[in-house]
Amino acid sequence: MRSYPILPEQDDAAPVQRPRRPWSQKFRDALRGLKLGIRGHSSFFVHFFAAALVIAAAFALGCSLEQWGLLLLCIGVVFTAELINSAIETLHRGLDEETRERTYKSLDIAAGAVLLASITAAVVGVLIFGTRLLQLLNLL
Repeated sequence: MRSYPILPEQDDAAPVQRPRRPWSQKFRDALRGLKLGIRGHSSFFVHFFAAALVIAAAFALGCSLEQWGLLLLCIGVVFTAELINSAIETLHRGLDEETRERTYKSLDIAAGAVLLASITAAVVGVLIFGTRLLQLLNLL
């Protein structure tokens, strides 16, 4: 856990200054957040499995550099959406019951973002792999 020194009381006009963290600390914090997001949520297993299948299929079908770029971009967008969803779920669990009742819609919106990213990635995958298969079968 990160700890900041306790700052003396200041008047409301002056903003509270937190000590600057070095880049190495920022990267450590980000990697810890990535680990917490991946470990704490079982839906990441499904996304990792799907990503592994996509990567294996891209190798097997001999995808071009542009196709690889699109596939990896889709994988990254789905993982990013899932991490944001995980962060919102984590915040939600830390709220008191009264506040939770008002924030259930935010959980649904975040889950919808993951669903939209996943569907978009699947469509891109079908287009790329479908075209590639047709090319390999000399039907295109």
